Amino acid sequence: MRILHTMLRVTDLQRSIAFYTDILGMELLRSKDYPDGRFTLAFLGYGKESEHTALELTHNWDTDQYDLGNAYGHIAIEVDDVYQACEAIKAKGGEVVREAGPMKHSTTVLAFVKDPDGYMIELLSPHRQD
Repeated sequence: MRILHTMLRVTDLQRSIAFYTDILGMELLRSKDYPDGRFTLAFLGYGKESEHTALELTHNWDTDQYDLGNAYGHIAIEVDDVYQACEAIKAKGGEVVREAGPMKHSTTVLAFVKDPDGYMIELLSPHRQD
């Protein structure tokens, strides 16, 4: 068994695809419109779905707002250098909401960025101690 994908509902599909591809470096793997259901699915990731977990963005055509809720946490992405990743994300117009640095009570370097719909993305260094 393996995790195939995580799904997020988004209000502006093209804006979200641009964020995940242009700012976080993912690739648009596939996209399909479902006119009868009035929604579009777009799958993004860092490699083939047969080998990597994907992110599914669901755009319901008639919905322009969602409540994020308080149970959602974040999506974690490993990056080579959290400090450099934050600078690159800011240079591309992304929003860093927690600058790169050690996690409280730990040596793990992390940061948080926010996607266009307010979802939190955690950036982690590859050599986590905790």
